[in-house]
Amino acid sequence: MAVFVILPAAGIGTRMAQTGGAPKQFLQINGLPILVHSIRAFLALPEITGVYLAVRESEKPRMNALLNEHGLHDRVHTVTGGDTRQDSVANALAALPSTSDDDIVLVHDAVRPLIDPTTIGKTIEAIRKHGAAIVGMPAIDTIKQVERTADGALITATIPRELIVHAQTPQGARVPLMRQAFDEARRDEFNGTDEASLLERSGVPVYVVPGSSRNFKVTQPGDLEVAEFYLAG
Repeated sequence: MAVFVILPAAGIGTRMAQTGGAPKQFLQINGLPILVHSIRAFLALPEITGVYLAVRESEKPRMNALLNEHGLHDRVHTVTGGDTRQDSVANALAALPSTSDDDIVLVHDAVRPLIDPTTIGKTIEAIRKHGAAIVGMPAIDTIKQVERTADGALITATIPRELIVHAQTPQGARVPLMRQAFDEARRDEFNGTDEASLLERSGVPVYVVPGSSRNFKVTQPGDLEVAEFYLAG
């Protein structure tokens, strides 16, 4: 059984404009690019067969130089990303050298650099047992359903917190199930918000592995300082 990892890294990251326009996956935390932190977290597990980076064609030379600089070429491969995250993951899925129906694929946000190997391992085990799983955080705040009006949001219901989780990554499944979900979405011209939404739509039960507040997505400039704080111990 092989375990593959897909890191979609073709985004531009417009919300990080204050950083000078560099794609956020290349920004540094504690002297290393965010992407390198993410890659190393997965390579820390010996069962990971390979990591597949979906990047813009114009970024491939830069990405390959980065991999060479940090000695990451052995189990890391680059593929051409698409216009959307879903397109990028689909391209990487097509490139996986999967030969068994038991093979597993994990998809992880390239800019969640603080994912830990223990959580990754638990996600792999959940997929082995159930077929598909994601990392998620239980809701802490009270959740309100609202209706948008001309005067602002109007509460229509309170959703019990025990029914809500905040989705994180990695999100994964057995390779045939993930490919089936993506094929059906492409056929129906459906664009999901994450991999789990495609799996759910395909009728695949998706289980939740408890996540951590550390496993956040670097989205805005202030997030870099938070990530550095966590990495400092």
